[in-house]
Amino acid sequence: MEKRQTNRWFVVLGAVLIQICLGAVYAWSLFNKPLSDKFGWETSQVVLTFSITIAMFALATIFAGKLQDKIGPKWVATAGGVLLCIGLLLSSTADTLIELYIFYGVIGGIGVGTAYVCPLATCVKWFPDKKGFITGIAVGAFGSGSLIFKSVILNFIATKGVSETFLYLGAIYGVLIVIGAQFLRVPEKTAAKAGAAKAAADFTTKEMVGTVQFYLLWVMFFFGCISGLMVIGLAKDIGVDLVKLTPATAANAVAMIALFNAGGRLGWGTISDKLGRTKSFLIMFIVTTVAMVIMSVIPMNFAIFFACIAAIASSFGGFLAVFPSITADYYGTKNLGVNYGIVMQAYGIAAIVGPIIAGLLGFTSSFLLSAVLSAVAAIMTLMVKPPVHPGLRG
Repeated sequence: MEKRQTNRWFVVLGAVLIQICLGAVYAWSLFNKPLSDKFGWETSQVVLTFSITIAMFALATIFAGKLQDKIGPKWVATAGGVLLCIGLLLSSTADTLIELYIFYGVIGGIGVGTAYVCPLATCVKWFPDKKGFITGIAVGAFGSGSLIFKSVILNFIATKGVSETFLYLGAIYGVLIVIGAQFLRVPEKTAAKAGAAKAAADFTTKEMVGTVQFYLLWVMFFFGCISGLMVIGLAKDIGVDLVKLTPATAANAVAMIALFNAGGRLGWGTISDKLGRTKSFLIMFIVTTVAMVIMSVIPMNFAIFFACIAAIASSFGGFLAVFPSITADYYGTKNLGVNYGIVMQAYGIAAIVGPIIAGLLGFTSSFLLSAVLSAVAAIMTLMVKPPVHPGLRG
C-alpha cells in the first residue's frame, strides 16, 4: 500500500511539472508589444497567434487523448513536449506573421494539447476517490504557469530580445516536460475493487455522444468559458477603457486573474468532491452571472472591477477543474483521454467566439450577453443527471 501511495504522488509531481510549462502559454500578452515593435505588425495581428494556439491546443486533445488511452501517457506527453519545443525554436526564426502563426500557433498549440490531456487522465485514475481535488492540482498548475514564468519571460525579452526568448523558452519547456512525462504511468488495476459495475460505467466516445448529458455538459462548458476567456483576454483594456485606470494599475488585473484562476481550479475541484459537481457548477455560474451583470450595468471603480474579475477568474478556473471530473464520473476513466478531449472542444471554440463577440458588441453588451448565457447554464445544471450505460438499460 505504501508503495502505491508513493508512486501515485510521483505521478502528480510529473503532472504538475508538465502543466506549469504548458500553462505558460497564457503569458502570450507579454509578447504582443515586443513583437509589434520589432516587426511593425499590428497588435491585433499578433494577438491572433494566441487564438490559433488555443484552438489547436483544444483540437489536439482529441487525438492525443485517444492515443494516450491506447499506448499510455508517458510517450504521448513526451511527444507533446518535443512538439512544443520545436514550435518555439522555429518561432525564434520567424520574421513573418504566417511563420509565427504556423510555428507558435499551430505546431506549438498542437504540442500543448498533446501533452495537456495526459496528466489529467492519468491522475484521475490514481485518485478515483478524489477526482476533483487531484484534477484541481493538475489544472491549477496549468493556471499558475503564466505567473511562474512571467518574470523569466520578461527577463529574457529585456536581455536577449523577443525572438531569442522563444529559443530559450523552447529549450526550458521541452526539457522539463519530457522529464515530467517520465513519471506518468497508469496504475496496473484501475478498477480492481469496483468489479463489473465499474467496468460497465466506462463509456466509449460513441456511447458518450449518444447521451443527452454530453450535450448539456458541452453547452454549459462553452457558456462558462466565453465569460472567463473574454475577461482574461481583455482585462487590461477593460480596466483602462471602462474603469479609467492607468495602464500600469490595470495591468495588475492580469496577475490577479492568474492567482484566482489557479486558486479556483484547486479550490472548486476540492469543493466539488464534497458538495457535488452539479451543485458546484450552479454556484459558479451564479457567481459569474452576478459579476457580469455588475460589470455591464454598474459604473465600476477600482474595488468593484477587481472584485468582479477575481470572481469570474475563480469560476473559470473551477470550470476547468470540475468538467474533467464530471466527465470521469459520468463516462468512466478508461476512455477519459479522448472523451474529455471531445468535451474540451467547447473551450477551444469559446476562445475564438469570446473575443469576436467583444469586438462586435463592445464591452458592456458583451458582458450582458455573457451574463445571460451564464444564467442559462445555471438552469441547465438542474437538468444534468448521471447517464445510464447502454449495457445496463432494460
